[in-house]
Amino acid sequence: MARGLPKKAKLRDVDKIIAVSSAKGGVGKSTVAVNLALSLAMQQKRVGILDTDIFGPSIPKLLNLTGREPNVTESNRLVPLSNYGLKAMSMGFLLPDEDSPVVWRGLMVMKALQQLLHEVEWGGLDVLVLDLPPGTGDVQLTITQQVVVDGAVIVSTPQDIALIDAVKGINMFKKVDVPVLGMVQNMSVFVCPNCNHETHIFGSEGVQREAARLGTEILGSIPLHRDICTLSDAGTPVVVAQPDTANAMAYKAIADKIIQKLSI
Repeated sequence: MARGLPKKAKLRDVDKIIAVSSAKGGVGKSTVAVNLALSLAMQQKRVGILDTDIFGPSIPKLLNLTGREPNVTESNRLVPLSNYGLKAMSMGFLLPDEDSPVVWRGLMVMKALQQLLHEVEWGGLDVLVLDLPPGTGDVQLTITQQVVVDGAVIVSTPQDIALIDAVKGINMFKKVDVPVLGMVQNMSVFVCPNCNHETHIFGSEGVQREAARLGTEILGSIPLHRDICTLSDAGTPVVVAQPDTANAMAYKAIADKIIQKLSI
C-alpha cells in the first residue's frame, strides 16, 4: 500500500467485497451489478448488494423495492431489505420517495456513505457487491482506501468514449491496490428479434482491444437486448425472470468466473 494511505478495514460479517464500476454513466453498470449479484446468490452464496450512488440510486427500482424502508436494530444499525434471495441497501431506501433529489454538499454525502458502509447489519455474507457511482472521485476513493475490496469488475460498452473512462477506472483501482478481476463488455451486440441479424451499434472489439493493452481479462459480453432493459425497469432482472435464456446465462458465466477468481 502506498505511503500515507489509511489502513483498510474488513466490513463486519462480510467475507469478500466486489466493486462493480464503470467510471462512465449510462453503460448499464447497475443492471450488470444486480444481475451478477443475483447470479452469485443462485450459486447458494449469501450475497448482498450495496448501492453507493448517493445522488442516483438505482438498486431500489431494479430489485422492485421502491417505497420500502429498512428497519433499524437496537444498536442503530440498518437492516437490509431483501428480494429474490438478495440483501440490498441503498440511499434510495432512506429518501421520502424516488422523485426526491439528494441536494447535499460533499461532507453530507461522505457522512451518508460512511453510514451505508459501516452501519448496516448484513447478518453474514459470502460476498458483498458494491454498485459504484460514475467517476473516480470522493466516493470511489473513500471506499477503496477505507475498506478491503477483494476485486473490481469494470463495465464498459465497446464505444471509444466509454472506454476512455473505463481505463481511468482501472488505473484508479491500481493506484489504491484493488485487484481488477476483469472487464465486462456490455451492450456488445444487437440481435434483431425479427431476422436475427447482428449489429454492433457501439462498435466491436473495443473492450477486447483495451483489455489486451492493459493486461486485463474479459470476463464476458452482455448483448443489447430489449428484454434486459424492460425486465430491469419492471424490477424483475433477467436472471430471475428468464433464468434459462442466453441473456441470463451470460451473467451467470461471469459470476462463475468471479467465484473461481476469489474462491468464494
